[in-house]
Amino acid sequence: MSLKYPEPLVEARLLKRYKRFLADIRFGGGDEDIAHCGNPGSMMGLAEPGSPIWVSANRNPTAKLNWRWEIATQSIDGVPVSVGINTNLANRVVEDAVTRRAIPALGGYDTLRREVKYGSRNSRIDLLLTDPERSDCYVEVKSVTLRRPDGPNPEAAEFPDARTERGAKHLAELADIVRAGGRAVMFYLVQRGDCAHFSLASDIDPAYAAAFADARDAGVEAICYDCAVTPHGIELKSALPLRI
Repeated sequence: MSLKYPEPLVEARLLKRYKRFLADIRFGGGDEDIAHCGNPGSMMGLAEPGSPIWVSANRNPTAKLNWRWEIATQSIDGVPVSVGINTNLANRVVEDAVTRRAIPALGGYDTLRREVKYGSRNSRIDLLLTDPERSDCYVEVKSVTLRRPDGPNPEAAEFPDARTERGAKHLAELADIVRAGGRAVMFYLVQRGDCAHFSLASDIDPAYAAAFADARDAGVEAICYDCAVTPHGIELKSALPLRI
């Protein structure tokens, strides 16, 4: 199952990323512009000046920038790896896969709703799956881009790539759902296809790792899938084992 870009992406070179959401880029003909970076994380290993990237044309007439950065390139042992960095696409990929029943663990539900308010903390769940024959299933989706070939788990996809109080909050909220009798799932979508398993980057954010352990003890499930990322689209591949 895949998410297709509405039009072909355009290759460019990254000059620099700054202020988290901005990137100076240069096209093959030498023209330079600014692209929106839809990724609030550190993007560790993915923002090297001079690296190839792919951008999409911003067709929104009210947008301030002409381009959106979609794909980064990380060199692993001299081999370029395409990595989807647009976190907004993760929910759409998972939603499409659930709708097409490509994720067995999330199959069998009658309806799917997006961005539903829940809990006592004024939060919204990414996907709510419902069926009259079973408990509601609350699915929180996280986009995963980090791989550290020289790190403690060199073949692992890791999350998070920066400290995230918001991420720990989501885990606590999912635990509350389970305690109230519902089903809760943390879904890690790895927007790259070169990792052997998934692990937590506990050295980057020990608080998140602790919150994850508490959530698992409460009964929150964790699922991880990787993707094939190309300038044409993002295709869900297969489940990755969790090594926590």
